Amino acid sequence: MIKASTIKEKIVNTKKIEKILITLPKPISDRSPYFDLEKKYNIKIDFFPFIQVEGYSAKEFRKQKVKISNFSAVILVSRNAVDHFFRICEELKLKVSQDMKYFCATEAVALYLQKFILYRRRKVFFSPDGSSDGLIEILRKYRDRERFVFPVSENTKNDISPTLSNEGFNFEEAVLYKTVNNDISGVMKNEPDLIVFFSPFSIDCLFQYDKNFQQSSTLIGAFGPTTCQSIEDAGLVLSIKAPEPDTPSMAAAIDKYLEKMHF
Repeated sequence: MIKASTIKEKIVNTKKIEKILITLPKPISDRSPYFDLEKKYNIKIDFFPFIQVEGYSAKEFRKQKVKISNFSAVILVSRNAVDHFFRICEELKLKVSQDMKYFCATEAVALYLQKFILYRRRKVFFSPDGSSDGLIEILRKYRDRERFVFPVSENTKNDISPTLSNEGFNFEEAVLYKTVNNDISGVMKNEPDLIVFFSPFSIDCLFQYDKNFQQSSTLIGAFGPTTCQSIEDAGLVLSIKAPEPDTPSMAAAIDKYLEKMHF
């Protein structure tokens, strides 16, 4: 007998896509691959962040008694983490050591560091496939040589800290920012065919908007293993996920899915 969940998954994975909702701010550059997808498949893509990030003040950060100058390496899993790491250092008038090593979740995050540091003069590492496992594999090579600080959000939901703790890494989390839910009622009324998530907190926002949310025929995509796991934990069917070896970005994953469905 075919399970009901299997039938549901088959239905949502064959749905025609005309409207996509990306739960991020609209790209500033006209060269965004999402705009290319609109033209290529004649679809409509809306952008609306389900959450916004608010930084901790220097006073709030000091209460954690985390001294960034005591660490030789920093783990950065998002651009938000990069922004708020350097922001708090500036507010504390702390000069980051020239010898600081940077371990990034993806190449995109690593390249974003150029906004703050002389990239070639620093030691920067990143997960080759954009996965947490890939990042942890690199971190293991430096486990006994470095002391890591890990900038995270309030009530963090990540799959890296548990592994670092279990494997005896010398690391400490530093809460530098928090997420606040936006009002998504307007954008949800547009009834998107596909909603793409980039953070577990955005999924929480969805259920805060509608605690009885039923996926029905709505397709769901997600970027990052933690976000993907949170979707599955919520009992939702995940149709598109990234990064994968052949789809390192979310735009590439959507492109592959649409191409497969012969739109």
